[in-house]
Amino acid sequence: MVKKTKILAAGDIHGDTGLVKRLSEMAKKENVDMIILAGDLTLFENSTENLIGPFASLKKPVLLLHGNHESLATIDFLSQIYDEATNLHGYSFVKDDVGVFGAGGADFGMSPMSEKEFFRTLEKAHSRIKNLKKKIMVTHMHPFKSKAEFSGFRGSKGIRKAIKEFKPDILLSGHIHEAEGIEEKIGKTRVINVGKKGKIIEI
Repeated sequence: MVKKTKILAAGDIHGDTGLVKRLSEMAKKENVDMIILAGDLTLFENSTENLIGPFASLKKPVLLLHGNHESLATIDFLSQIYDEATNLHGYSFVKDDVGVFGAGGADFGMSPMSEKEFFRTLEKAHSRIKNLKKKIMVTHMHPFKSKAEFSGFRGSKGIRKAIKEFKPDILLSGHIHEAEGIEEKIGKTRVINVGKKGKIIEI
């Protein structure tokens, strides 16, 4: 029997330390192999205290992205403080037979990204894990022509292009709070809008 990798994925925490505590307890109870946080960890960078520590205390990998509420520098800072934390923006992470790659930011906010930048960042991140059989792509923004666009916020064409070219098994994104929990298929990719409640995923 092939062992599956279990993940807790969440996003849009916006500085809620009580929520972080509940999510870290969920991760512990479920005995996950890794934790993925898909951006907007802070509320306009008001505070970064106790946002990563409870996850890092579980001694499992914690993969981070910036959203539109914090800068890339803030995520770099958090990933340097905690040995368990890795900034996924433009990079990849391998756990067992699963490769995770990502791009943070949005098309507005503290770290605006153009469509070309989204694609190039994901292309760079994917290049290191392209030969792995299981791949998860993580972004803060949702893809163009995805269900989350019901919110009135257009998704990213660069992210949509990356789905088409790199064919990840799963795309995890956040950003649109009202879209939390929505799932769909784009090609063969399972697209999941993760939110602050957290979602357990196995691959």
